[in-house]
Amino acid sequence: MRGPDDEAPVLFAYRRGDWQPSLDTAPLPGATRARLALVPHIVAHSDRRWWDGVRADLPPLSGRHELVLSALELFRYGTVTIGGIGPQSADAFRAALWESAGLPGPLVERWGAMLYEGAARRETVAPDDALALVALPGNTFTCLDSVLEQAERSACVWVRPSRREPLSAARLLAALLAVGWPPARLGLYPTEQHTLHGLLKLTDRHVVYGGAGLAASVRDSPVLALHGPGRGCALVPPGAGAGAAGAADPLDAVDAVDDMVAWLLPLIAADSGRFCSNVRTVVCVDHDPEPLAKALAAALDALHPGPAPDPAAPRWPLTAFRDPAEADRAAASVRDRLRPGDHLLTREPTVVTGTGVGTRTGGDVYVRPQLALLRSDPTAPSHPLIGHEVPFPFAAVLGATADAARALADAALFVYRPPATPGGAP
Repeated sequence: MRGPDDEAPVLFAYRRGDWQPSLDTAPLPGATRARLALVPHIVAHSDRRWWDGVRADLPPLSGRHELVLSALELFRYGTVTIGGIGPQSADAFRAALWESAGLPGPLVERWGAMLYEGAARRETVAPDDALALVALPGNTFTCLDSVLEQAERSACVWVRPSRREPLSAARLLAALLAVGWPPARLGLYPTEQHTLHGLLKLTDRHVVYGGAGLAASVRDSPVLALHGPGRGCALVPPGAGAGAAGAADPLDAVDAVDDMVAWLLPLIAADSGRFCSNVRTVVCVDHDPEPLAKALAAALDALHPGPAPDPAAPRWPLTAFRDPAEADRAAASVRDRLRPGDHLLTREPTVVTGTGVGTRTGGDVYVRPQLALLRSDPTAPSHPLIGHEVPFPFAAVLGATADAARALADAALFVYRPPATPGGAP
């Protein structure tokens, strides 16, 4: 008897120089019933032995940088053939990302351009004999830049895609193959979470993206580049967004707040808040955070899913959640971390159903931006909302002394300070 998923498309793995199905599969998000072929550890272990046997006979690969740029042109605009899926146009890729991962077209185009620009700027390096592993996150495909960097640097690169969004990684490998990258020098290894540690042992160099739990479990490797939480932080000095207390003229205070909101809004909301570099914590140094927090919350409340109400307004599209329960959990993770005295200042409903790019029964589920004002001893770095990373725009605003702000900034990988004002204030 055939099961309900027998006719569902399966995205293949890529191993030993060819697209390969698997008896082990996992469902992809979305309503298409598509599935992902998984590579068990025993198979990956056998593939490492295969690689050791073939690499000595591979001819040198020259012109890697030029091949990478050509592949990115195909990735963004062309048609490539992906195992289990078949030919896929650029439009079909955008539609698939929207259907499975809730990524709207403007973000897909922006992230594709970022990939190309980053690769074009990268200096070429002499390749070595390493088998590299890149374990990708599911929040953004701009991390494919690490795949390209390792492809230019390494003898071979295995890619472990996120099970939430493997489509972009598969398309990039297909584009590299289409421009002439040697098949034996590439691999796509979707796996269960527990298999990642086995892949680390099988490979020579590793680039791993993940949250705090994953980071803690793999950080001991001496050949590991770990991309964990960024805990993005913005420091707002006195006089910049300080409200009436920071300016003699109330109109100057309003202007200062408006200037800070205009500076902070894209740092928080660009890329749907999915980058580790997005601001999660706004620290008002030696001044009351409430005037800035209220204005910033109002600006975040004005960001709506779907088409912008005002075509002339800045546009930071929100991503949709294909699992409503995941949206609820992500939104609740902010509320559950509030302490007595803290306030959630954004007023719009948090989890909403809207109309996105496609047509979907029941609509598309979004998590609206959130902003919390921390009043419960927020200078303690242990506050659970400081640096809290969620897959939608979120920031916690707090006041702190200069010493406490310095400690908070030291715990962040990305620290932002406002540009100099016309009057010279920092």
